[in-house]
Amino acid sequence: MDPIVERFEYRVAGERIVGDLYLSQSSTALPAVMVAGPMTSVKEQVTGTYARALAKRGIAALAIDHRHYGESDGHPRQFEYAKHKIEDLRAGLDALSRHPGIDGSRLGLVGVCLGAGYAAWAATDAPRAKALACIAGYYRDVEAIRAADPAGFARKLEEGAAARSHHAHTGVVLTIPAAAGEGDAAMQTPDTVDYYTRRAAVSNYHNAFAVMSREHFLPFDVQSAAPSLRVPTLMVHSEHALSPAWARKFHATISAPKRLAWIASRGQTDIYDDPVIVAAACDLAAAHLHEVLDSEDFGATADPSDPGAAPSVTSAP
Repeated sequence: MDPIVERFEYRVAGERIVGDLYLSQSSTALPAVMVAGPMTSVKEQVTGTYARALAKRGIAALAIDHRHYGESDGHPRQFEYAKHKIEDLRAGLDALSRHPGIDGSRLGLVGVCLGAGYAAWAATDAPRAKALACIAGYYRDVEAIRAADPAGFARKLEEGAAARSHHAHTGVVLTIPAAAGEGDAAMQTPDTVDYYTRRAAVSNYHNAFAVMSREHFLPFDVQSAAPSLRVPTLMVHSEHALSPAWARKFHATISAPKRLAWIASRGQTDIYDDPVIVAAACDLAAAHLHEVLDSEDFGATADPSDPGAAPSVTSAP
């Protein structure tokens, strides 16, 4: 049965956040999650796809336009700022807890791609978050990124700082394409370009990235969130998704109850919108969320080596 979709708004630091809340048609209060997505993305793209699929599996799910993007407030526009995205997720959990159709004691976080990093950091200091599911996460390892190209890393940091100064003096936000196959762009892999410029080129999405973001984005490390996680965590990844070695590294340093499951994909972005892959990932995520949020006892009834019922899924070695 198709979920009910409600427009959902709340405020963070006085600024309006606009989202779509996907609700199962149920007479009882539902468990719920915030869904965090890739850099520059909006609620009609991957987060909306996953929110809808989770709602069909009995988990209410909120997909938002973060500050600086889409219908939400925030200036400069197209500014990828981890601090604000993490704050938006934590505040969203508080807002969800007040919804009459949601059980405020049964809340969690789901993240896709870079959203897995934002969700993980949000979960480290969000008392309302009881569970975390990360799908095709981009588990940024800043030490490794810097070591691979020290000069390029430093140059982009300088470009970000210069763009910030330019904005401060002129009010002009310097941008580059968020996704493009040629020239300077924030995302340049062919499947990412195809997703943002064709498959997910919705009217609410602006294919731009504020250059000043680089000053904050490049040092944003996801790996260092893992040791601080205290909530049961599921990671769903593919050998063809972004940096499977970083996924294994992140998983290895989580001290909370955890599981790493593998699904088949051709690359990264087919995990965003291929119906078979989305279903497989959401079967795993919903099972994990129900297990934790319904019982608050991760692992009491499930074998962590069980890959689940989804097709083409294996547990981590």
